[in-house]
Amino acid sequence: MTKPSASLLVLFGATGDLAQRMLLPSLYDLQRDGMLPADLRVLGTSRSALDDAGFREHAAAAIRRQRPGGTDEAPLRALLERLSYCAADTQQPEAMAALAAQAQALRRGDMVSHLSTAPRMYGPICEALGQQGLGGPGSRVMLEKPLGHDLASSIAINDAVARVFDEERVFRVDHYLGKEGVQNLLALRFGNAMFEPLWNARHIQQVQITVAETMGVEGRGDYYDHSGATRDMLQNHLLQLLCLTAMEPPSQFDPSAVRNEKIKVLRSLRAIEGADVASHSVAGQYTAGAIDGQAVPGYGQDLGRASHTETFVALRAHIDNWRWSGVPFYLRTGKRMARRSTEIYLQFRAVPHAIFGASQGAAQPNALVIRLQPEERISLELMSKTPGLDRDGLKLSPVALNLDLNDAFENVRRRSAYERLYLDALEGNGTLFVRRDETETAWQWVDGILGAWRQQGLAPRPYPAGTWGPSQAVSLAERYGHSWRE
Repeated sequence: MTKPSASLLVLFGATGDLAQRMLLPSLYDLQRDGMLPADLRVLGTSRSALDDAGFREHAAAAIRRQRPGGTDEAPLRALLERLSYCAADTQQPEAMAALAAQAQALRRGDMVSHLSTAPRMYGPICEALGQQGLGGPGSRVMLEKPLGHDLASSIAINDAVARVFDEERVFRVDHYLGKEGVQNLLALRFGNAMFEPLWNARHIQQVQITVAETMGVEGRGDYYDHSGATRDMLQNHLLQLLCLTAMEPPSQFDPSAVRNEKIKVLRSLRAIEGADVASHSVAGQYTAGAIDGQAVPGYGQDLGRASHTETFVALRAHIDNWRWSGVPFYLRTGKRMARRSTEIYLQFRAVPHAIFGASQGAAQPNALVIRLQPEERISLELMSKTPGLDRDGLKLSPVALNLDLNDAFENVRRRSAYERLYLDALEGNGTLFVRRDETETAWQWVDGILGAWRQQGLAPRPYPAGTWGPSQAVSLAERYGHSWRE
């Protein structure tokens, strides 16, 4: 059941990078479209020594930077009027007491605390909120990924948060779940009768999920070198996309039903451990190369030191359940790759009998491509008759039925992930957030891979920036008769 919409959003890390790039601009977009609750106030906090006026000026500058086409001044002013600020060192009890006093004065009902801070601060901040009377019923908390560095640290963070907030009041953010295209995957599967009967091992030969970036570490070197591609992307984004692609139909579109089906997928993932890690996984690290014709340095140069951290990972995974038995799921993510792309590719099995003679050799399996970035598009790849008189036999050619969602809904503004996630958190709807058992089960699976790499002494393979990763990743698929979609 939807809870009362919160009247106060407390934004920790309000002057940080995420707040400037995504959070404050998303609040502006919601304000401009009249979507924010009428009585909502936003209380920003960080260590920066600002007053209300200074924070409003900071927020306005951040929003204008992210909206280079211009901002509407009336809604911008209306949003700024909602903003207050309290400088606070979250490790100082007196500072948290002052923040709590200001929060209590501003709230008129439920409140949401968004912790856009280092994950190691989640436990102490939640403890302080509890001590100040801000952790009881009517209070919710949003946590950004990564939630820990491994299973043990994730459990420790979750335990610390759980001492103050019940699980139903904890909203773990994976911003991929707020993307329009990700949710459209659910609509495609469960809103159309033609796909679901084919969505299984009888009809699908392989599935590929790719999250490729062209950028490097972009000033996040110290953080990234501590995490790597496996912790930064695989443990959360890729596994969430895997769950939505592979899960059984939920009984209804509500938080419990959807998340119950996702956890079943994670628990069905076959472990990649021991000797299997060499044949089912590849780690890589980019070297100097070129992106869009521009020379770029290697990871060690970006970082300023040598490192064994992976910037690329590719896996051949299996889901051991009735629906997907025997179907490989190829997962890959990396930085400094050939192009920016997030997509899900499902290749169907070949027709059981060739009736077109020699021309059938040119037939390609049907495929469904769900592209999420950089544009949202769904493409169904089919075989069609090649135009002509066919004096030498009927010829087949591949064609694609394309649905460009930007064209199909050109009059509908594309919403950013945090617009949707903020509204859901304010209203207490946890459907698009990650439950504790999902997080910890994903860490358990990923820890097995990382541990096996260490045990087997497998180091990241080099790959030039601007390519699709190490050559070993190509072999990972080709040894089973498959090829990566590029």
